[in-house]
Amino acid sequence: MNRRGAVKDLLIASGGLIALPWWMQACRLSDKDTHASSFSEGEQMALAQVVDSLIPAGQSIGALAVGVDKYLQKLLDDCYESSMRKTIKKQLRALGSRARSGHGCSFDACTQQQRETLLLQWASSQDPAIRAAFNLIKSETIHGYNTSQQVLEGYFGYQVAPGHYFGCVPRKA
Repeated sequence: MNRRGAVKDLLIASGGLIALPWWMQACRLSDKDTHASSFSEGEQMALAQVVDSLIPAGQSIGALAVGVDKYLQKLLDDCYESSMRKTIKKQLRALGSRARSGHGCSFDACTQQQRETLLLQWASSQDPAIRAAFNLIKSETIHGYNTSQQVLEGYFGYQVAPGHYFGCVPRKA
């Protein structure tokens, strides 16, 4: 019997047992819980209100309920250049200041109609960079909403493997 090998295997097994509880906790964490966003709390709130204004909850589920705001934060942080992130952050702050000057309240305190008016002003801007930022948020909101699990399964009837495969079926010849 190789005693050194047995002691080594025993130490490795006990180390694995010690690390098991932490490993199982790490498996339970989702990426949305651990993602540190570059957006400030106010910018996150404004982005959530923009998403809610674009696809509000009504008779069907809204974009905010399926987590499109978190999807946008992660997408903008991980997939777009910092110049686009800066433009979007700047426009979210400008949207809040336009809401305060035009309606006397913050963007999230505005009614749905007031928010839509502000978003239409944002979309019809003469500056192509500002229009591009709005179009990016709008298109990615629609994409994130249409590809969410709740919408795919609930409204589009998506199934991972549609139908059932019957392997060996008796046939009449």
